Amino acid sequence: MSEPNTVGYSLKTKAEIGAAKDRDLQSEVDALDAALDNEPQSEAPVAQTGARPYPVPPLPAQHLPKPGIEADLELQPMYDAPYYKGSEKLKDQVALITGGDSGIGRSVAILYAREGCDVAIVYLDEHEDAEKTRQLVEAEGRRCLLISGDVAKRDNCFAAVSQTVSHFGKLDILVNNAAFQLHTERFEDLSPEQFDRTLKVNLYGYFHMAQAATPHLPEGGAIINTGSVVGLKGSGELLDYGMTKGGIHAFTRSLAAHLVERGIRVNAVSPGPVWTPLNPADRPAEEVAQFGSQVPMKRPAQPEEIAPAYVFLASKQCSSYITGEILPIIGGY
Repeated sequence: MSEPNTVGYSLKTKAEIGAAKDRDLQSEVDALDAALDNEPQSEAPVAQTGARPYPVPPLPAQHLPKPGIEADLELQPMYDAPYYKGSEKLKDQVALITGGDSGIGRSVAILYAREGCDVAIVYLDEHEDAEKTRQLVEAEGRRCLLISGDVAKRDNCFAAVSQTVSHFGKLDILVNNAAFQLHTERFEDLSPEQFDRTLKVNLYGYFHMAQAATPHLPEGGAIINTGSVVGLKGSGELLDYGMTKGGIHAFTRSLAAHLVERGIRVNAVSPGPVWTPLNPADRPAEEVAQFGSQVPMKRPAQPEEIAPAYVFLASKQCSSYITGEILPIIGGY
C-alpha cells in the first residue's frame, strides 16, 4: 500500500488510513506465517557455541543418593577446560572454595590453579571426588588442601578458614559455592526439616564462611558467591532453594557495600542449569534426562563454561571496578 497524500485530510481520516496500513502489514505477515507453517518441520539442531561440543539432552536417566558423588555419574561433567590458557591472573594467591570437590567448584579450583593460585576446598564427605580434585589442582603445579566439614555448622566454617590460613599463610579469595537442593512438588509437603537444611547450608553457610574469612582478606581480596537463575526468576518446585538463592544475591550486594571501604570486592555468579551431581541427586531419573532442555540453548552448561566467570571476578586485572554485581550465566533465558 503506497503512502497517501494526507494534506487536508481530517484527523479521523488520517487515523483510518493508518489503521488500513496496519492491516495491510498484518496481512503480509500472516501470509508469510502461513507459508512457513506449510513447510516441512525438522528438529532444530542445538547450537554449539563453545570451544568444543557439549552434551545435549537426552542425558543419562540417572538418580543419585545425596549428597551426590560426581564419580558415580554415567555422563561425567566437563570441568578441565583444555582450551583455557592461564596467564597468572591469580599468581601466588590463596583461595578457599566450598563445594570444591565436584561440579562448578572443581572446575573453579582447576582454573584458579592454572592461574597460579593455591587452593583449599571444603566438602561434606565426598572423599573420592575431593581427592580427584586435589590431583587435578596439583597437576596444574599448585598446592591443594582438602577439608571435610559441613558448612551449615558455624564452627566448621571458622575451622576451615583457620586451617587454610595456617597451611598456606594467608587467604585472598573466598568462593562460597556449596549448596543443598531438594525439589518439592506440593508446598504443603515442604517439611520444616528440609526448609531448615536448605537455609542452613545455602544461607548460614555463606554467612559463616564470609564472617570467618573477612578478617584475613587483604585489600584487593575477593568474595564470590554462587547464586542461581532460580534466585532471579523463581521455581515452583524449589521454593526453599529459590528463596536462599535470592537471599544470596541480596547478601552479595549488601556485603559488597559494607566491605568496599576495606578494598574487598564481593560479587556473585548466577548460573542456569549446569551438569553437576546436584540435580541428579535431586530430580527423578526421567527428569534428569531432559535437564537443561528448557533454556534457549537447549542444553545444560558444563562446569568449565561457568568457571571462567569466577576467575574474572577474582582477578584484580579483570574486575577491579566490579563489586556488588550478580553475573547471570543462564543459556539465553
